[in-house]
Parts: sequence; C-alpha cells; structure tokens
Amino acid sequence: MLESGESTFQLARGVASACVLALALALERWRMHARLRPAWSTNLGLFAVSGVVTAIACGACGWTLAAWADSRDFGLLAGWAAPAWLAVGIGVVALDLVSWAWHAANHRVRWLWRFHQVHHADQSFHVTTALRFHPGELLLSLPVRLAAIVALGVPPIGVLVFEVVFGTANLLEHGNFDLPRRLDLGLQRLLITPAMHRVHHTREWRELDTNFGTIFSLWDRALGTFRAGDPQRQITTGLPDWERPEAPTLLQALALPFTPRRGR
Repeated sequence: MLESGESTFQLARGVASACVLALALALERWRMHARLRPAWSTNLGLFAVSGVVTAIACGACGWTLAAWADSRDFGLLAGWAAPAWLAVGIGVVALDLVSWAWHAANHRVRWLWRFHQVHHADQSFHVTTALRFHPGELLLSLPVRLAAIVALGVPPIGVLVFEVVFGTANLLEHGNFDLPRRLDLGLQRLLITPAMHRVHHTREWRELDTNFGTIFSLWDRALGTFRAGDPQRQITTGLPDWERPEAPTLLQALALPFTPRRGR
C-alpha cells in the first residue's frame, strides 16, 4: 500500500512537471521576453545530477513521512482535527511560507549561498533555470522541508498538491515570456510572476535579495522584501560577482560552492 502510494506520488508529480514545462516552452515561443541562448546542457545536466542524488537520498520521502504522521494523528493540523480540504489548503500556504524562509536564508547565510549561487549563475533567464540547482542545496533543504511536513501534520494529499503547485509556479515564473502588463501587475498582488521573479535574478545585489517567494507574493509584501516587476523591463541576469563573460559550465557549476572566490 505504501509503495503504491509512493509510486502514484512520483508519477503524478512527474506528469504535472512535464505538462507545465511544455506549456512554459510554448509560452516562450508565443510571447518571448528576450532573445537569448539558454544554457541547456548546464541546466539539464544539473537537473539530472540533482535528480539522481535526491532520488537516492529521499525519493518520495515527503509523501512517506506525511503518511506516517497522518496514521498517528501527528502534527498541528491533525491535532486541530481540520477537515481534509482545509488541511490541504493550510498545508500549501504554510509550506510556501517555509519555502520563503529557506530561500531567504540561502541568500543571507554565507555557506548556504555558496550552493544557492549556482542557481543564480545562469545568465539566460529561461524556464530551464527552474531546474538549475546544485544537489548540495537540495540535500540541505530536505531536513527543513520534511520537518515542516511532520510538524504541521500536512496530509499526504496535501504534500502532493503542494509539490504540484510549487513545481508549476517554479517553472512558470522562470519562463522567458511576458504576460500582458496589466495582467502581470494584477497577479503580483497575490502570486509570483515571471516579471517579478526576473527581478530576483538581476546582477544587482540590492534587487537580487528581494522577491524570495515561489507561489505567493504575500510573504515578500508582509516581510519587506517585495519588489514589483515590469514585463517591459530588460534585466541582465546572473551572479553580480561573476567576472567571466561566459556562465559556468556544468563541471564549474558543480564545483562552484567549493571554489574560493571573491564576493559574498
């Protein structure tokens, strides 16, 4: 039963990600923001390496731990005896807040930034940038995410819904496409849009340290890190302290956290 649930979780998450990736690529052709040369090999290479590492280390452990906690009525939501629909909704919102806090910590704690900078080293802001994470960063995030799932008592279906919504938001907001300006600015009142997240990838430290949200913009607004994004604005993306004209290769990106370099 448990193995069947894990397989369903993995399959649902994978199918959803593939569909959203296809949608984002289509939008990039239909409403392209800027002509650029995506770092396909580096981004997909990091995605493959990180995928293997996290599959070995965790796999569907988020779902598994949620099922374990749910079977024992463990966690805040279980203690409140919240209806399933409410537990799922609160779980998605709460886990997005945890993600905001973790993302902010990755910018403010030097040794965490050493891994997270690999994501920002992409000089071509493209949907595959959403897949560009150092495996070390993903491994470091696991205890935080798993502890939050258990402590909150998010039900297994809530973990699946969060993973799908979070993954969808992550892919779309990294897309090299523009929404109609009025629609984009309107959505920014609640959600993260490509124009808003593009600001987060600028080569200017002051703006790079804003817009830490993934699903909701509420946390940035409430905690003073919100910076509005304009679809019409052209932004130079990449690491502020990267001195070479070309972005890191796959091997350089994997070694970047352990490479002495001036900067943050």
